[in-house]
Amino acid sequence: MPFSHHSHSGQFCQHATGMLEEIVQEAIKKKFLVYGLSEHCPRYRVQDLYPEESHLQPSDLSKTFEGFVKEARRLQEKYESQITLLVGLESETITSSSTSEVLDLIEKYSLDYAVGSVHHIHETPIDFDLEMFEIALSKSSSSNKQYIKSNSEENLFAEYFDSQYQMLQNIRPMIVGHFDIIRIYRPTFIFTDLIWKKVERNIDYVINYGGLFEINSAGFKVGLPDAYPQRDILKLILKKGGKCTISDDSHGVLRVALHYDKLYNYLKELNINVLYYLDYDIANNNIEHKKVIVKEMKNVLDHPFW
Repeated sequence: MPFSHHSHSGQFCQHATGMLEEIVQEAIKKKFLVYGLSEHCPRYRVQDLYPEESHLQPSDLSKTFEGFVKEARRLQEKYESQITLLVGLESETITSSSTSEVLDLIEKYSLDYAVGSVHHIHETPIDFDLEMFEIALSKSSSSNKQYIKSNSEENLFAEYFDSQYQMLQNIRPMIVGHFDIIRIYRPTFIFTDLIWKKVERNIDYVINYGGLFEINSAGFKVGLPDAYPQRDILKLILKKGGKCTISDDSHGVLRVALHYDKLYNYLKELNINVLYYLDYDIANNNIEHKKVIVKEMKNVLDHPFW
């Protein structure tokens, strides 16, 4: 397999399974060149804990993240002759303080990169389960004059892409995670001109600062016809010259490279034969101070790693 920039383990994420080292060993077994370790950043309020975290406190999540970074760096050194491991985080965008919290973590732990994702609207998860999605939908303000008053779905989608835009501006993540995950429970929602303007704005911004759009195979896992992003958005990204990478968004050993066979077909259908990925600048051999750069891989459809 080529690479993935987005993964989780049961050791450091309550809704994943398996030890982080097992995830790494599976990535090596499947011949990944680069594998990104990107556990969720901590959440700092009790009300932001997920149901499976009801036995924890926010301080526990901070300790867990610290443990993740320590273990990830250990594995990075242990397996450096077999695989390139990058150590990063996946962002949260919940409150006005979320940005500073993410940036502080990146600086504190000298992380290699960030996966910029949005999982909450109105401080409510939109991808955890359908019940929470519906709660977020019910909170979409019909009184907000910026949006279409009579359509709560349109409001929610508009708010999602506005929240994503704010995250992009504040964090400028090198990897943009599951660009249209808002579609998870509304896959047939038809984008209006309002939504497409926001999508295009966000795409343009990422292209301008040099970020990579993740083509995330987890879209297949949740029953969507395509990987994230769906092909209408992906075609627009390609038309505008956006640079794409791939990720498995693994949450366990069995999900390392899950649906990469479908991902290959998706790339082939859209004639995507060039991908980009993050890697260390080999000019610096000190792992603690290595700079992460974007690299290009051509002729990916013909590569034997599939």
